[in-house]
Amino acid sequence: MDIKIKEEIVFLIRERLDLSRELTDTEIKDLIDEVILSKSRTEYFSIKEKAELAQEIFNSLRRLDAIQPLIEDDSVTEIMVNGSENIFVERAGEIIETDIRFLEVTKLEDVIQNIVSKMNRVANEASPICDARLENGSRINVVLPPIAINGPILTIRKFSKEMVYMEQLIEWEAITSQAANFLKGMIAAKYNIFISGGTGSGKTTLLNILTNYIPKKERIITIEDSAELNIKSVKNLVRLETRNPNIEGKGEIGIAALIRTALRMRPDRIVVGEVRGGEALDMLQAMNTGHDGSLSTGHANSVKDMIARLETMVLSRANFPLEAIRQQIASSIDIMIHLGRMRDNSRKVLEISEISGYADNEIVINPLYIFREKMQIKGEKVIGKLEKTDNKMKNVDKFIAAGLEREDGLL
Repeated sequence: MDIKIKEEIVFLIRERLDLSRELTDTEIKDLIDEVILSKSRTEYFSIKEKAELAQEIFNSLRRLDAIQPLIEDDSVTEIMVNGSENIFVERAGEIIETDIRFLEVTKLEDVIQNIVSKMNRVANEASPICDARLENGSRINVVLPPIAINGPILTIRKFSKEMVYMEQLIEWEAITSQAANFLKGMIAAKYNIFISGGTGSGKTTLLNILTNYIPKKERIITIEDSAELNIKSVKNLVRLETRNPNIEGKGEIGIAALIRTALRMRPDRIVVGEVRGGEALDMLQAMNTGHDGSLSTGHANSVKDMIARLETMVLSRANFPLEAIRQQIASSIDIMIHLGRMRDNSRKVLEISEISGYADNEIVINPLYIFREKMQIKGEKVIGKLEKTDNKMKNVDKFIAAGLEREDGLL
């Protein structure tokens, strides 16, 4: 269909919109159909073209314009908008360029403002970087000019509408049933657990799954930059989300402040979605001050790298001796789980290790489960298994105190 005809129809619809009141979706759709029908008396449209045009115009007026079909496509896990003319998606772990385009840069800018305003966030020339989320929980990142040279950049990480459970991870061979039972026991016994991994490795998914094993009688406080966790198993739940500074640069409330506030809210457990900076110190102190069973995540390439990153995060906040920081980490975190995205795009648990103590100026890591690849065939499906090591868990006090039975091979 000719772009000029589309623009004429959109102009006529906008001209007839009653801006004095809030129109319902049905009223908008009726108006669109009426204008298209009127235009079709002079221009020929097939039934398919009419339906597609009506949906396209409705998306531009009420939803996310050109990318609305991608939002509704469950096979798409990531949407990458690089300016108005270059839109990529991720399907089944593969990045694909689409033929979808925004007619104008202003259309993309309108979509971005529509998203961030609903989340009480600000994205403009003064504050060109913004994190937000859609109503369906999808994570949004915005970068605007002049920071983004090739136009407004919009990245949307979508999350599955359906809950993922441990049984599915076992079926997908992301974890073994033995390791899954071990983690269930650690949650029940209130061990502090930290999950690490790269982007898209499944950290938030595993965190959500593990929260299903928290006893229903407990009070949980979740703290996130953008609310993504979907905890259904606990009713006594408080969800806290950070706030960006306003136009005047005031009013910012970060993760560190929310952690300190959470400590006064009588939590049984604190769940921090992700630590990226100095708030790591507050998270470690919360874990080490009677809030056993707390969970968090962070970006890293391995368990060792995550520990090094935590040290750096704490140092960015306070000039403590490295020995004191390592002792704090060793006494706060009990179990570390590392996830990875393999070359065949599968996501797997690669390591489960115990932080068993501090000795000789080093944090002692006790690997309990390690993923071992059986066959290395370039470009083919990864064949391997998360295997239990010969190491025994050393810190079993919490497990025994919880009154849980020590099954053979569990610890």
